[in-house]
Amino acid sequence: MENQEQQANAADALTQVIAGKLDYLSTMQAAVQHGDDRKIYELLDQVRYYQEVKKTRANRSVNHLAELVDNIHPQISHYLSDNLIDYLGHIYPFFYYEEFTTGMFHIYFGNWWDRRLFGDLDVINVRFEFDKTEYQKLRDSFGLEGQGQRLNTSKIEAISAESEKLQELVDAQTTRDNEKTKLRDQLKENSGKSSMPWESGKVKGERQDIIDQLTQLADEDEKALNAHKLIKENDDKILVLSKEDTILNYEKQSIRDAFDDFEHFEAHNASLYADYLNSLLGKSEGEVTVDD
Repeated sequence: MENQEQQANAADALTQVIAGKLDYLSTMQAAVQHGDDRKIYELLDQVRYYQEVKKTRANRSVNHLAELVDNIHPQISHYLSDNLIDYLGHIYPFFYYEEFTTGMFHIYFGNWWDRRLFGDLDVINVRFEFDKTEYQKLRDSFGLEGQGQRLNTSKIEAISAESEKLQELVDAQTTRDNEKTKLRDQLKENSGKSSMPWESGKVKGERQDIIDQLTQLADEDEKALNAHKLIKENDDKILVLSKEDTILNYEKQSIRDAFDDFEHFEAHNASLYADYLNSLLGKSEGEVTVDD
């Protein structure tokens, strides 16, 4: 008799668990059918929803019901992306999105030539996942403005200085040729000296000094031979860096037009989840409670 009672209690407990899962899924289904994106987001992460949107704690413990739909996140993301991207288009008019696979989106900054792949859009979590390198370039570019510099100013200056030195080597070819002639004459004169044993060290030292100077001039000649190629390579590097600075200027101006400054841009990014879901509150069809 006791075993039968225990089995009945176990069956009731299991039934309640199954009922809770079915209720969660039916609530999710109803939210999709009614186009209630806000409710879908609440069901996906109740703790975050209560904390960031309602500014309160969830009124009951969370039992991981959201895990029931983990394996269909791509489809959910694809579904939710339409309204989210439409919203983002008004707030971030300079971002463009490409769904490269179901429910996953690349972010491109701008619609101009050489626009950059700037990261990904996480639709499920309403979050930008910016490329760390590209984002840091943008941040640094804003910071350097106070110093009257662009991101690549110091790099371009260093490369330009290198090219100037290479050009100086080319321009100094005649001077080097004359210097080599003088040194060779000195070397011949040194070789013809009949020095006494106590003078041989001095003569050898003079000879080695002349040879060292000729070697240095030969090295400079070799660099001069490759100078035009290296200068061309440096010009190409400067062109790439200058283009990047130009693109960054486009990006900075776009951010200023929409947010005034980089700090407000970052603040909007940080509050994007709450801002977007609050914008959906008036569109939802009322609160639907899911028992955990």
